[in-house]
This record gives sequence, structure tokens and C-alpha cells, in this order.
Amino acid sequence: MSKIKPSKGAPYARILGVGGYRPTRVVPNEVILETIDSSDEWIRSRSGIETRHWANDEETVAAMSVEASGKAIADAGITAEQIGAVVVSTVSHFKQTPAVATEIADKLGTNKAAAFDISAGCAGFGYGLTLAKGMIVEGSAEYVLVIGVERLSDLTDLEDRATAFLFGDGAGAVVVGPSKEPAIGPTVWGSEGDKSDTIKQTVPWTDYRDGEVAKFPAITQEGQAVFRWAVFEMAKVAQQALDAAGISSAELDVFIPHQANERIIDSMVKTLKLPESVTVARDVRTTGNTSAASIPLAMERLLATGEVKSGDTALVIGFGAGLVYAATVVTLP
Repeated sequence: MSKIKPSKGAPYARILGVGGYRPTRVVPNEVILETIDSSDEWIRSRSGIETRHWANDEETVAAMSVEASGKAIADAGITAEQIGAVVVSTVSHFKQTPAVATEIADKLGTNKAAAFDISAGCAGFGYGLTLAKGMIVEGSAEYVLVIGVERLSDLTDLEDRATAFLFGDGAGAVVVGPSKEPAIGPTVWGSEGDKSDTIKQTVPWTDYRDGEVAKFPAITQEGQAVFRWAVFEMAKVAQQALDAAGISSAELDVFIPHQANERIIDSMVKTLKLPESVTVARDVRTTGNTSAASIPLAMERLLATGEVKSGDTALVIGFGAGLVYAATVVTLP
């Protein structure tokens, strides 16, 4: 018989607060058209994107994260000292080590919180949320800060007609804490590594370092392949998350998919047969694709504008490079 005492965590976990930060510089499609042969109408019809935010030198991954996190902590009604762990999802922090989460935890004033980064692309927020839920139920932390943050402008090839208009910068954060009732459903997640070439970095950093390529690495993708996978396969995953939570589409209040492309969002809504009563996040129009930051940023905007309210039931799904995905149903803070 094991001598290890059982963990004493909370029975359930929930999102208690949300915060976001968008860089001050707003970049319209006209700026993108300076380096690619396209048009504003083409970009809008293909992606729904009208503007995006690009960070300046001071708006680092850490700085944007601290701003978003401060709002989430205040929204949750707790203090930074109560945060037991900081989980950061990002692919655009260019220091291999240490993890940017440790810098963020220190700048926020946490009491030596556990801190680490994860790399799960556009599904990173869902991965972080699942880890946070596990920590709280297991008892290793009472409150966990989950951050999705990107400076994708640093990884954008402005001469690539297929991707130059897609990406934006920003940070979104949530505080996850104890709950007396279920408020974060089971996560349906996974990966399809056989499709990893459809979204990838153009070359390894070492190729650039060794002079094998002159152009700084960037993100590239096979647009049509990604579109088909997202629409058909991710709609199935979204439905599985609804089923796992015991929620029907008629009972759903909000749909917050990864803000990759408005055409993908529209197709998923149609495939899932969501009723018109469901509020659908379309933050992609003015924020662009911010990868791991897109779901918390969209959630924060919906709550801030009053389009949704505290206590609403939301389906969230992230999907991207890897190819990886994660979907769950949550109660909004």
C-alpha cells in the first residue's frame, strides 16, 4: 500500500478573470499592400482581416504579458502573491532559455510561483488551460495564471502573399482558480504530426546562423490544406468537446474559436449547425491571427463590449502548427 497522502485540491476549476493587451500600433491592410501584390478586398474576402496590431520595441513578449496578466488578476479579485503557477504559451519568445514565464512571474510580484513556457502554437491556450485545471484539482496550486502571447510580426515574411496579411501581436491572460461546480469541461486534444509541414517555420534557426539562408526565418503555411483540415476535422473535435461536456448546441451561449480566418470560423459555425442565438467571436477582423493569444483576447473583448456576460457557456477551440488542437467548454468569468 502506498504511503503517499492523497492530494487535497479543489473539486473543480473555473476561469475567474480575463485580461488582454493589444499593441498601440494599428496596421491596416494598406500597409501590407506595400510589399505584396494584392488588394484590400482580396484580403478581407479571404480572411476577414481589416487591421492588426504590431508591437514596438518596448512591447516585448514579457511586457505585453505583464499588462494582460495584471488585468486578469484584478478581474479575478485576487493578488499576484496568490498565484501558484504561471503558464505561458508562445512561439515568439526568442530566448531559448530561461522561460519568459519566470520573468513574468517576477515582474508581477508572485511569491516564487512555478513558471514555465509551452509551445503548442495556436492551441497553446487550450493546452495551458488544461494544465491549470489539473494543478488546481490536484492541489499543487490554488490559482494559476495562463497566458497566450505572441509577437508574430517578428516571424512574418512581408513578401509572402499567402501569409503577410495574417499575423498580429498581443497577449491574453486568464486566472484559473477553484470552483464548487464544473466550469471547465473535459479537454479534447491531440496532434497530427504527419501534417506538420502544412504550418511551419521556413528554416531552422541554425540555417540562418550558419549562413545557409540569408532571410530571417518566418512562418509559412499551405493555405488550402490548413483550411480543409480546420473546417472538417476541427468541427468534429469541437462537437466532441460539446459531447464530453454534456452540452448541446442549443444550450451553448458563445463560440470562441481560434481567430485564424473568418472563412474558417463561418464554415465551422455552419458545420456545427450552431443556432443564431450563439454569439460568435470575430476578433480576427481587427486583431488578426495572434496564435496562442487569440482565444483569451477574443474572450476579453466579448466580455468588455457586453456581447456576452459572466456565467455564459462558451465552446473554445484552438488549432494550428503541429498540427495540434484543443477544445473544451467553459463558463465565462
